[in-house]
Amino acid sequence: MTESGTGWRVVDGVTTTWFDASSLSEGAALAGRVVELSADIVVDLRATGVRVRLDSDEYADAVSAAARVLGLPPNPAVLQSLSVVVESANPLGVRQFWQGVLDYAPGEDGGLTDRLRRDPAIRVRQSTEPRPLRNRLHLDVVRPAAAVEQASPGEASGPYGVCHSDPDGNEVDLVPGAALGESVGTADWQAVFSAMACYRITSPTQQRELAAAAAALADDAGFPLLVDLRPGLVIFDSGKDQADDDAHGLELDFTDLAGRLQAAARELGATADPGLPRFAQLFFDAADVDAVRAFWIAALGYAQDRRAGVSDIYDPRRLNPVLVFQEIDASETERRRQRNRIHAELAVPSDVAQARLATAVAAGGRLLDESAGRWRIADPEGNELVVVSGA
Repeated sequence: MTESGTGWRVVDGVTTTWFDASSLSEGAALAGRVVELSADIVVDLRATGVRVRLDSDEYADAVSAAARVLGLPPNPAVLQSLSVVVESANPLGVRQFWQGVLDYAPGEDGGLTDRLRRDPAIRVRQSTEPRPLRNRLHLDVVRPAAAVEQASPGEASGPYGVCHSDPDGNEVDLVPGAALGESVGTADWQAVFSAMACYRITSPTQQRELAAAAAALADDAGFPLLVDLRPGLVIFDSGKDQADDDAHGLELDFTDLAGRLQAAARELGATADPGLPRFAQLFFDAADVDAVRAFWIAALGYAQDRRAGVSDIYDPRRLNPVLVFQEIDASETERRRQRNRIHAELAVPSDVAQARLATAVAAGGRLLDESAGRWRIADPEGNELVVVSGA
């Protein structure tokens, strides 16, 4: 499929589109039609629209036709996919570590992919460059307590006793989640920085009806619930810290909404899988948090959490991982000069790549090098972002 003249684009090798919608229920009407086309189509339903990803172009025309009937316009300019790249002299050992921590599947490129296609892919690339000091970038991963115990990556360290390192010293804070509450009415839910419930379904009809029911309940509450439809699965997600009372200014106890969503799922015969919830975010150490954060907001098109004392930035459509920033001592000169062993990679449609590059440079980035369809940019403190065009 060509990228011009349609609402579809190739993003990170996947045929993808986004349709704007004014509510979850409006988007759920399209999502229901899409999953009836094929159980293998991946749909992300948001309060502002719907992202659809296809493994082939076979159903693209049918999806676009369904959106036109419903009056939902495509908006491919917002599409992007953020992944994590680990450079290592020991790719096998590093890959094995992260596969266990994240419960990812081996990818075709030698990296790792989220089986649920929600969290960022991990790409592992060979490098012999010596970088012995701590990175300024690490991952936070939250999974149910039983899953963390089963992953068993070794002895933990750090002030909270949750930090683990791969064979190269790249760090992850692997945090055990907990039940959302003590009530049986929310027993299907896990608190993993976000509140999340994952339901196994047995038919496209059941999946469609559950998505529609969840959308109606969330719209009635005014809550921007995330609803992800996967083969045999429906995922409800509040978004990071969005279940908190002060997140939206709503007079809403999220556990009440979670209880209603759980009741709807059970009434439709869906079965909760409490081991599946997972949350992953990128965590940056910076001497000048304001400057570094401003670069990443511009480069990724992110927004900053409005709450006082919160350094998070997030994808306005909640489709890509949250980034968090923490101030470090500017005297850590050598560590700040060393290239990280981890960097972020941003895949965007080919027709917006140049504009995204210009935005990143204008926000304080430095273009380090470029090749066909790839640009490596450093933020104000040397953390790297690679922008990748199209496939």
